[in-house]
Amino acid sequence: MSSSGMPRSRCTIASRLNASAAAATAAAVSGRPRRVEYDEEGLAGEPRYDVFINHRGVDTKRTVARLLYDRLVVGGGGGSGIRAFLDNMSMRPGDRLEDRISAAITDCAVAVAIFSPHYCDSEYCLRELAMLVESRKIIIPIFYDIKPSDLVLPQAVVESTAHHPRDIERFKFALREVKNTVGLTYDSATGDLAELVSSAANAVLERMEESEITQGRPAMIMSRL
Repeated sequence: MSSSGMPRSRCTIASRLNASAAAATAAAVSGRPRRVEYDEEGLAGEPRYDVFINHRGVDTKRTVARLLYDRLVVGGGGGSGIRAFLDNMSMRPGDRLEDRISAAITDCAVAVAIFSPHYCDSEYCLRELAMLVESRKIIIPIFYDIKPSDLVLPQAVVESTAHHPRDIERFKFALREVKNTVGLTYDSATGDLAELVSSAANAVLERMEESEITQGRPAMIMSRL
């Protein structure tokens, strides 16, 4: 327990999130893109990422996905903020795509899955989601211009010979799981994007705290926001 009466884990994560917010604001004012590089030696023995952001780039990479990443991640690479994985910000030329994504999913305690109109058209999105569900990760869904009932595999994907029948079942199961997980909803025609990002960041903080408390337990924590 800290001197302020706040549990130490909450105090630490809260301070990291506040520092991240300040850094993101500074970056926005400067107009310079921010790419965070972590000192791998400094993180030896620790998971490299706290949060995995699963999203469909054509729909959300330049909006909620990037804004949430900037809200969470530390400025200046000092290691004091939430360590978030966003593909175009966290990968470097020469990285093997599947290996790096698989490692980030294994590392993370919490995932944010941003569902959007073209999400189910992407094999990468579906494979990442299936891995997150099968790894029993805490998943915070964001339904961005889409309703949970719209999360259905396109017939073209179901009938494609490029996918093994077992993979189709994995994708369907993962989508059923997130349909039954309460998340955040957003309508780009009427919604407040800043409010969505703030709510999502706060949800990540809360779930990270729960993950620390229950670390080592086999039971899956379902997000209920």
